[in-house]
Order: sequence, then C-alpha cells, then structure tokens
Amino acid sequence: KLLFITSTRIGDAVLSTALLSHLIQKYPDADITIACGPAAAPLFAETPGVRRVIAMEKRALGGHWLALWRQVCLGYWHLVVDLRASALAYCLLAGRRLVWRAQGGMDHRLVALARFAGLDAPPPPRLWPGAAHERDAERLLPEGPTLALGPTANWRGKQWPGENFAALAQRLTADDGILPGATILMFGAASEREAAAAAAEGLPPGQVLDLVGKVDLLTAAALLARCDFYVGNDSGLMHIAAASGAPTSPSARVASCLMAQSSSSRAPIRAGTAVREPISPKVRTAQNLCCRSPPCSVVIRSSITTSPYSSRARAAYFSTSGRA
Repeated sequence: KLLFITSTRIGDAVLSTALLSHLIQKYPDADITIACGPAAAPLFAETPGVRRVIAMEKRALGGHWLALWRQVCLGYWHLVVDLRASALAYCLLAGRRLVWRAQGGMDHRLVALARFAGLDAPPPPRLWPGAAHERDAERLLPEGPTLALGPTANWRGKQWPGENFAALAQRLTADDGILPGATILMFGAASEREAAAAAAEGLPPGQVLDLVGKVDLLTAAALLARCDFYVGNDSGLMHIAAASGAPTSPSARVASCLMAQSSSSRAPIRAGTAVREPISPKVRTAQNLCCRSPPCSVVIRSSITTSPYSSRARAAYFSTSGRA
C-alpha cells in the first residue's frame, strides 16, 4: 500500500507525476491512494494502480490534515510519500516515509524530486488519459493542422495579453506561417472564459474551436497530445501540455512555446519546448508583471528546443511582443 500526498495546484501536481510514474514502475502491484487538492484530483482518475483519490478541501486551522488522517489512519502503509511537508506521515503506521522538505538553490523541481527519491536522473512527468478521454479527444479533434492556445492563468501577472495571443495565432496560422490554415483550439477553465475571450475576439470565429470549460483535464491532455503546436501562459495547462508530449507518448506531436513567468525551477523540461522567461526573477513590478513590454521577459531558452517549428515560432513571438 502506497500513500502519495501531492499538491493543491494543477501544475505542481503534474510535475509530481514524474515521481509517481517511477513508483508505479517500481511497484507495479501497489495499491495506491492519492491525496491532493480538489482542482488536481481529476488528473489521477485513470492512473494505474490508484484505488482512491482523496480531494483535500482546505479547512481553517489545518483541519484538512485531520480530515485526511481520519481517512488513512487505519491499517499499514508500506510507503508514504508526502510532497506537502506535513507531519501526517509520522502519524501513520508505515514501513517507509519520504517527506519533502523545502530545499534551497535553483534546481529544477524535477531534479529536486529525483534527488529526494534517490534517483540518478529525473523521469519526465506523465499523465494517463483513459479510453473514454481518448475517444472524446478523437471526436473533438478537427481534421488538418491544429494550434492549441492556453491564454489564461491563475493571476494577472502570469497572463500575456489576449490580443497578443490572437496576433501570434494569426501569424502562426497564416499562409506563410508554421501551420497554414490550422484550426485553433482554445483551452481554459470555465471560470477563465472572460480572459480567454480576449484572445478569441481577435480571431476569425470559424477558425476557433472553443473548448474553454468544456473538457476535463485528462481529455485536454489527450487533445494536446494530438495537437501540432501549443502556446500558453505559465499555468497548470502549460504543464499538462508539456507532459502530454513526454517520451512515454511516442505518437504525441505537440511542440510548445510557453510564456513562463515562474522561476525556471518549474519550467517545462522537454525537447520541443521553448520557454519565454523573465530576465531576473527578482524584478517584479506592476509594469513587467502584466507581461506587456519586452523588457520584462525577453529570453527564450533555445537549448532545449528541437522542434522544426521552434525558430519560426520564436521569431513570430518576438514580432508580436514588439507590438505590445
């Protein structure tokens, strides 16, 4: 029996699947219970070996930890992995405990997770869409080339302006773009419809497939794995897009250009990913946090980019940024 306690946020939960996938491979017959935030819980619905997913609703005075303890305190756990650095693991009968502790330095989260688990190299994050999710993705996916957009984020400081997304999408799907005539798939949560609308309004309605609030996380992952290119903000969807193109899915064609405002410790690591990142994470002003001027973020890390689309996408991005 394995208890895996992971993050509240979708992005961090996706990154934690790197360690989870390693444990699943190491213990293929394990009976796994996942504890995470409600937003991230649907990510684990089809994960192999997972018998139960506990969505932890935050409560006052840490009451959610007591509620979780009441659900898992009976019986014996062969391994408890706690990525939330709580005391819960020490309140359970367990053969082995791995409890995350905050670590200094600028190591990428995946590198830190690998070191935490005693691994030589970090495995890639991955997701496990089920058969129903794959069928829904096949049904929804239009014929021809596809460009996926994730123009939303959980706070304004991480959002590139919607009109810039629209302008970039028009460049990428123009006759001389990397995806001429491509259908644009618009992703986002139902609560983010207003932010997504700012991007959609600048695009021809017949070219956009509006999926905002209309697909669950695993169907979104299955769709992104089938898309030709993804452009998005620093968000949970960014990490889902990156995980959907992991080497464990050889049929995936997704290449990503991501406007990442977070520190490089959580940026996607995957071939075919270009990340726009701040010159300095210490420079955070009202002007540069709204992502409207090139001085705030002008570097795209090309060393990890192998997609044939990447150089042309970067050029289109910089041209678009210059308009802001």
